[in-house]
Amino acid sequence: MSLLNAIDPVIAGLLSKEYERQQHTLSLIPSENIASEAVLEALGSVASNKYSEGYAGKRYYGGNEIIDQIESLAVERAKTLFGMEHANVQAYSGSPANQAVYLALLQPGDTVMGMALPAGGHLTHGWKVNFSGKIYKAVQYGVDEKGFLDYDAIASLALQEKPKMIICGATAYSRVIDFKRFREIADSVGAYLLADISHIAGLVVGGVHPSPAPYADVITTTTHKTLRGPRGAIIMCRTTELGTKIDKAIFPGLQGGPHNQTTAAIAVCLEEASQPSFQTYAKQIVENAQALASELTAHGFSLVTGGTDNHLLLVDLTNKGLTGQQAEDALNEVGIIANKNMIPGDPRSPFDPSGLRIGTPSITTRGLNSEDMKTLAKIIASVLENREDSSIIATAKKQVLDLCNRYPAYPR
Repeated sequence: MSLLNAIDPVIAGLLSKEYERQQHTLSLIPSENIASEAVLEALGSVASNKYSEGYAGKRYYGGNEIIDQIESLAVERAKTLFGMEHANVQAYSGSPANQAVYLALLQPGDTVMGMALPAGGHLTHGWKVNFSGKIYKAVQYGVDEKGFLDYDAIASLALQEKPKMIICGATAYSRVIDFKRFREIADSVGAYLLADISHIAGLVVGGVHPSPAPYADVITTTTHKTLRGPRGAIIMCRTTELGTKIDKAIFPGLQGGPHNQTTAAIAVCLEEASQPSFQTYAKQIVENAQALASELTAHGFSLVTGGTDNHLLLVDLTNKGLTGQQAEDALNEVGIIANKNMIPGDPRSPFDPSGLRIGTPSITTRGLNSEDMKTLAKIIASVLENREDSSIIATAKKQVLDLCNRYPAYPR
């Protein structure tokens, strides 16, 4: 960063510190990953200089001949990878992508049904403090006493409330989602089905989670989680008719010009995701998560649903006498980055809940394997069970650093 150092040494210094932080800590946050250097190069490219309101072949600014090619390539790659008829790659992030779907398909006050935030859903799935819960009539479904989706209960709720759109997808649900069952429920009440696969998109592309493509009217996803790209989003539709509505909702409905450098980086990550090595990576994410779940259970930790089918696990810390915040802080001290999270039926505040959400996308990108999960689980257990023991904490710090050095985020 020689130029940045010369112009703004303060920012250069902070970015250097962040680089070192990422190199010398292990991220177990399920929504984080490590973008390739090729993706980062596209993000820092001259595409950032171009303004491109509109869509390929129909722009409101001149000079977009090359940007049109970049965006068209990203669109075609998304359609091919996910098996959908239409794709829009302009949404700035996941929440704006979901907002565009609401704007395209619903009217203010329409009923929408989504997974409740405390049960593992997302803010934009109808939670009361979000636009989705303020502008629309939001009905929330949850999980059963063991933490599993109860499809019969969801079907009954749909018949009772008659939503115009049903959302499936989650941010803290560790099991396979039955998209076919959700389609049947949506059809029973004449509702649109939106599948928000932001967390599992890379697993879908990698063939280790069922795809919603045969069932969902619309699919939304971020591009930076298991898909391992830049911080952006994609909206995909089953028909061009729905696609036209989505395109109008993005522009001019919600946004002006797209971030062309992000579009280029999305195209790169989709190219990476089309390679055979990505399937190996996706499979390893799940194997690592299941190995970590097994090892943590052996150390006496309680997992919501008892395990995982995907990239994350939700740990109920109640039997350990810890809160999520205490666990997050203790692990952070030794270089393991995780996040506190509510568990279904959590009696505690979301600011200091009973659970810890951990995932394996980032550490899998670094190269950690199933055997390493034994070491990682042992470190987690020793830290959370001996938070006040300085010698154990010191040992754990060294063990984490050893793993970081063995599996660097970006090899030097």
